[in-house]
Amino acid sequence: MAKASERFDVVVVGCGNAALCAALSAHDGGARVLVLEKAPEAWRGGNSAFSGGLFRFAFKGVEDIYELVPDLSDEEKATYEIPAYTSEQFFDDLARLTEYETDGDLASTLIGESLPTLKWMRTKGLRLVPAAGRQAFKVGGKLRFWGGLVLEIVGGGRGLIDSLLDAVKKTDIEIRFETKAARLLTDHQSGAVTGAEVRGPEGPYEVHAPSVVLASGGFEANAEMRCRYLGPGWELARVRGTPYNTGDGIRMALEIGAQSYGHWSGCHAVQWDLNSPPYGSLTVGESYQKHSYPFGILVNVEGRRFLDEGADFRNYTYAKYGHVVLKQPRRTAWQVFDQKVVHMLRAEYRIREVTKVEADTLEKLAEGMEIDVQGFVKTVKEYNASIRKDVEYDPTIKDGKCTVGIDPPKSNWALPLDAPPYVAYGVTTGITFTFGGVRVNTKAEVLNTENAVIPGLFAAGELVGGVYYFNYPGGAGLTLGAVYGRLAGASAARRAAKLRAG
Repeated sequence: MAKASERFDVVVVGCGNAALCAALSAHDGGARVLVLEKAPEAWRGGNSAFSGGLFRFAFKGVEDIYELVPDLSDEEKATYEIPAYTSEQFFDDLARLTEYETDGDLASTLIGESLPTLKWMRTKGLRLVPAAGRQAFKVGGKLRFWGGLVLEIVGGGRGLIDSLLDAVKKTDIEIRFETKAARLLTDHQSGAVTGAEVRGPEGPYEVHAPSVVLASGGFEANAEMRCRYLGPGWELARVRGTPYNTGDGIRMALEIGAQSYGHWSGCHAVQWDLNSPPYGSLTVGESYQKHSYPFGILVNVEGRRFLDEGADFRNYTYAKYGHVVLKQPRRTAWQVFDQKVVHMLRAEYRIREVTKVEADTLEKLAEGMEIDVQGFVKTVKEYNASIRKDVEYDPTIKDGKCTVGIDPPKSNWALPLDAPPYVAYGVTTGITFTFGGVRVNTKAEVLNTENAVIPGLFAAGELVGGVYYFNYPGGAGLTLGAVYGRLAGASAARRAAKLRAG
């Protein structure tokens, strides 16, 4: 039978990237830490386990990269061309993609702490490698990295979580799976958080702690909340990751007066395989995504193009284009390529669980896709005829090889579809995480509706609002979780130590 109550220094709610970074950071600060995870152990890691493991961070030069990947040989280094990605570039990208709504203080902390946090994660045993397969193309005999992303965790999202859990196992941090934090406990006089009401396999009980870190994700797996906040139709979107991110942490915080903050009607949503399951697959992971669309065209069931596939690098458009697909008839689109670019498609296009059609003619391809044949053939002919022939194609830069006189345009990487056999991949919308959440300061302390700190309450990860609006730069999600997880853990441990000392 469960104890009526227990006591720890820090309670962390969640077990993904942000939560585990918070737990490890709090432990570094001398705290006795308990991690609560409502999912079974098989679903450990939250949405982080379904990510690609890419981290966006600011660095002044290639030596910063070599410090994070010290086992690169001289021969390997000689094959890479890695431009610097400065704090100013990171901030410019974040500001531009969020339509200049991002909270400047939170964003500056995210960027300024990004490289130090990755260095800290390396001390916990995490291994980084160049993401050459996804973020580089061979140009002039070298692999040229593009789009501000260079490194990924070995093993992707699952490797990230397993490495963090390995680090946790080397400590006395306790993790309880299938154990849900249901309500925050507070002091009636001061309003300070004093612990959590918990529901586990053995029944309900209370855990008392002077510091609680909420890192349990957004509300992307809650169909009712998606429809309420994101709008009609979002209850029909597929969920890319865990079915357990249902907004519990946000709800608990709001119930005690936390300030709601950020873009509550916004989310990260991508093109996701048309026949994927309702939630993420532990075996397929992120590979239902389809992110090579800049090299082809996108059409709906009427055979029409409906967005600019080459507006920017994939890193800067993929998180918003899922929204556009959701608005198409039957929430369906097809990515179409020819043999000139098939070799450039990412590995996710070659998995067994893929919705794919191949044909030697455009007419046969349209029939296989079960879309409007005449409309599709007309679209392709008009697209092919509109492409500028006086601009050189280069996938490592925004090359300006565009269309002229058609709507929507294709601003970069426009090549004619004229080399059969043609291939098409069916996609729908997959939601990754939501942008609305609670407000924190740069110490990851949660603020109330009067902008005062709620003593003892901290937050990190997807449930932090105010950083992402409308869109986000790829790889910044894991960085946000790690940076604010580390900050939250450190702040939580300091509070616990201060109260212990009297």
